Amino acid sequence: MEWEGGRRSGNIEDRRGLGPVGIAGGGIGAVVLAAIGYFVFGIDPRTTMDVAQGLQQPAQQQGARGEVSDRDGQFIDVIETSNREVWTPIFQREGVEYRPPEAIVLYKEATGTGCGTGQSAMGPFYCPADQKVYLDLSFWRELEGRFGAKGEFARAYVVSHEIGHHVQHLLGADQQARRLGARGQESGSVRLELQADCYAGVWAAHAGEASGGRIVINRSDVQDGLGAAAAVGDDTLQKQTQGQVVPDSFTHGTSAQRMRWFSRGYEQGDPSACDTFSAASL
Repeated sequence: MEWEGGRRSGNIEDRRGLGPVGIAGGGIGAVVLAAIGYFVFGIDPRTTMDVAQGLQQPAQQQGARGEVSDRDGQFIDVIETSNREVWTPIFQREGVEYRPPEAIVLYKEATGTGCGTGQSAMGPFYCPADQKVYLDLSFWRELEGRFGAKGEFARAYVVSHEIGHHVQHLLGADQQARRLGARGQESGSVRLELQADCYAGVWAAHAGEASGGRIVINRSDVQDGLGAAAAVGDDTLQKQTQGQVVPDSFTHGTSAQRMRWFSRGYEQGDPSACDTFSAASL
């Protein structure tokens, strides 16, 4: 993947030098609950954080805003800006304004968010309450070492998936998922996550053209993205963490489903093809 010539918007909030945030009130804390919920029971970390937020509030942090000097930070900046370049005209064609995330927040270990306290053990996540994406860059080591998902495009897929959640928030899909869950219907969370995978594919389909050729994605890069999607499927993660697969606890979809929806977005390049909520099968 070639990205060094890509434009950067500086929409980065760098908290890495601030150290981990403390958790008010003592006790076990939202971040631990969320990590246990995801890696042991398969519960979406954001669900746990929403509940825990009512019990304790995180200390507030504010990092430096703007361009960052390290390569990893610059990469994140380029991918966020590229997503902006892709989604802005797509929204415009529908007569809607695309508003980018408030920031991509880079942090270490733990940090306060609008959804509660976030921790690196939870992996990257999007918080709809403050419209920010949170990322501890140590996740890249986890992605490659534990999950075997290598290559810079695998990282770009992860970032674009989280920005896909922001797109969903702007369009109201997250509310639709909550309504499905409230009615006890087939997991709205899985449909939401698979749609974000599809949106990541839509980004990949248009990134080169939208960047004026500054970003180059080839077929081997796409294979890296598919590898990342497969590595973080619920069935694969559950086999690793608990030795068995429990479909009723799926929150993100199987490896095959995640690969299929990412491929669909990439091959069709049309967000209307990403309507997982109307799909008869996933």
